[in-house]
Amino acid sequence: MTIQTLSDITRTQRSLRPDQVALIYSADDRQWTYEALDIEACQCANALRGMGVGEQDRVAYLHKNTPEYFTSLFGVTKLNAVSVAVNWRLAPPEMEYILNHSESRVLLIGDEFLGHLAQMTLNLDQIVVIGDPGDSGYPSYEQWIAGQAIDDPNVPVAPEDTCYQLYTSGTTGLPKGVETTNNNMISLMSEGLGALNFSPTTVNLVCMPLFHISGSGWGVIGVFSGATSILLRDVDLQEILRVIPAFRVTHTIFVPAVMQFLLAQPNVQDVDYSSLESITYGASPVTEEVLVAAMKTFKARFYQVYGLTETTGGITILMPEDHDPGGPRASLLRSCGKAVVGHQLRIVDRLTGALLPDGEVGEICVKGPQIMRGYWRNDEATAECIDADGWFKSGDAGYLQEGFLFIHDRVKDMIISGGENIYPAEIENALMSHPDIADAAVIGIPSERWGETVKAIITRKDPRLTEEDVYAYCRQRLATYKCPTSVDWMETIPRNPSGKILKTELRKPYWASRERNVS
Repeated sequence: MTIQTLSDITRTQRSLRPDQVALIYSADDRQWTYEALDIEACQCANALRGMGVGEQDRVAYLHKNTPEYFTSLFGVTKLNAVSVAVNWRLAPPEMEYILNHSESRVLLIGDEFLGHLAQMTLNLDQIVVIGDPGDSGYPSYEQWIAGQAIDDPNVPVAPEDTCYQLYTSGTTGLPKGVETTNNNMISLMSEGLGALNFSPTTVNLVCMPLFHISGSGWGVIGVFSGATSILLRDVDLQEILRVIPAFRVTHTIFVPAVMQFLLAQPNVQDVDYSSLESITYGASPVTEEVLVAAMKTFKARFYQVYGLTETTGGITILMPEDHDPGGPRASLLRSCGKAVVGHQLRIVDRLTGALLPDGEVGEICVKGPQIMRGYWRNDEATAECIDADGWFKSGDAGYLQEGFLFIHDRVKDMIISGGENIYPAEIENALMSHPDIADAAVIGIPSERWGETVKAIITRKDPRLTEEDVYAYCRQRLATYKCPTSVDWMETIPRNPSGKILKTELRKPYWASRERNVS
């Protein structure tokens, strides 16, 4: 059987390997075989249909990582409806915006978030509680699917139909709903990340948040491949170190911040990593020091991917053979690889749109089958980022060298000081090579003389580290105009769930009195 849509996945795997374990939830050791997973997905589909959910209707999920996300997701797809995973870290007004903007008809919500409902005004038909509904009056998930037919509804689903709607992080402006199609997802799993060599013998660790493409997409890849997936409730560093040897994990994905924090665990060198075959990483910049230390510790094949929610995750990949610290190809550690199968990359001048040559920094644009359909109910924003020829403007700055893509920064994070373009990621990379720096962020702050100037915000390993130490260290490694002119110390640098530094929040105190966040 050929898998063409998400709705094909569990029914196909059920026919091929009904008794193989598909999913294990580490929090309570519950397990689903592929037959059990497909049966429960059918029950969810029939329960939703009984609520009036039809083709392309939206069904929302608001909870931490639980197996019910996947049983409901595949149930939703069997009706040709659309799954909307909501970031549980948001404040209630932000959740309210996404639930109403998406026009979700049904909400599956974790019991620990019931208190948020009282602070929201929602246009929902039904609410189902994952866990204990208490006196809320809403049915529990178990009550909801109990007695539902186990027959597959077999609603026709087209490859070009929308199946996912994840929301961008909204670091500036309101979050946008990214319409991801079945074609987008199947292309990612069958071609884009085909180099990761998933198979039915794979044991796949899913620990990133499911409201992020690196979490939900990674989990779906495991089911698509007939693998066994180990699902963690959230990013628990000690639980990650426990399950890798306990379940003989072979494949996983981390954002660089998680790799960095794992390496800081006191028992990280005591764990048996012999089962690990590959670690995929991406979603935010990684310093060479963190990457090299991770390679030495975990001793797996490392794959770097670059992509966005709008590109259905990874549209470039840096292969293991291109990870060569200390060797003749060591410079490639700063690259995120080449375009995946079926995709093209180009670098353009952000203002003129002119194509730029190798080595020159501009906006990264990509074209291929993983590019989203568009932003839900936002044709203007869609037209701004996807041109008539299908090229998607990423908003990221980088350059190409012999086909390899090198990321510099978000275009919007670029600092312009005295007419020079400065990319914070380059400075952060230099700072993170300092043995007494645990974390670092670089932002532009107002300067009467230069328009903007560079500020470093640093988490210290050694409290004796001084500002002058930082300046001297940078002067040895960076052009003078790139060096920080001031340093702030911070116990924890704020990041969003994908590991990206929340630079909008860091800038606010310095730009509060300005009409614009640039000078």
